[in-house]
Amino acid sequence: MAVIRRRRNFGCFFKGLTFLVVSAAVIAFFVYVPFFTLSEIKLDGAKYLTQEDITKIADIYIGEPLFKLETDVVQSRLSKDLRIAEVTVRRRLPHTLEIKIKERRPLAMIQCNYGYLDLDHDGTVLDSYKTLKTMQIPMITGAAVRDLYIGDVIDDEIVKKILGFLHMLNEETLNRLSEIAIVEQNYIVLYSATDRPVQIRIGKLERLDEKAHLTEEFLNNLEKNPHAVEYVDFNYTAPFIKLAE
Repeated sequence: MAVIRRRRNFGCFFKGLTFLVVSAAVIAFFVYVPFFTLSEIKLDGAKYLTQEDITKIADIYIGEPLFKLETDVVQSRLSKDLRIAEVTVRRRLPHTLEIKIKERRPLAMIQCNYGYLDLDHDGTVLDSYKTLKTMQIPMITGAAVRDLYIGDVIDDEIVKKILGFLHMLNEETLNRLSEIAIVEQNYIVLYSATDRPVQIRIGKLERLDEKAHLTEEFLNNLEKNPHAVEYVDFNYTAPFIKLAE
């Protein structure tokens, strides 16, 4: 009886060992076979972040085994970046990683003591860089900040009010602006991103809802206007338009 039991135990052990070996071989096949290596990253929702930015933040690279990528870890790394509001990460066999993000919207850039900063609507620094990059967002001039880095919040009250105003504009309107100039305290002038920049005199930072609506309407109609415009002034009850001579 003892011999039979030993044979049965050995048979169970052998079956278990065989199962483990086969399972390990299957796992190794899917993890290491070249057919299942990462060769494509599909990035959806990015307007300001590049695929290179995403791969650096997520610490992933083309050519690594797809099944060794832990999607929850990749997602966690990306979600820690201030520029990313929401993110989902999924594998798509045989060789694709899908990354869908919703970015925090940078509204303006501003000069600092070591370069430039991108700011969101509440004044949080989303990005910093030493040399001026291709402008996708307008620049705030007439103010400079010091010793601010990613994650810091600007404390300049005028700049904060400007960001609040820009937050009221739709993205299309924002992209039509090149500069927000603080001419003097509490007097603001916008410049259109056209071949011949047009002044949009916002003036005092009051009636901002109304002025945001007027700015959108003016820029929507600017290209259709047959006459060259020098500036528009929104300080008055009725906007005043000065045509170029």
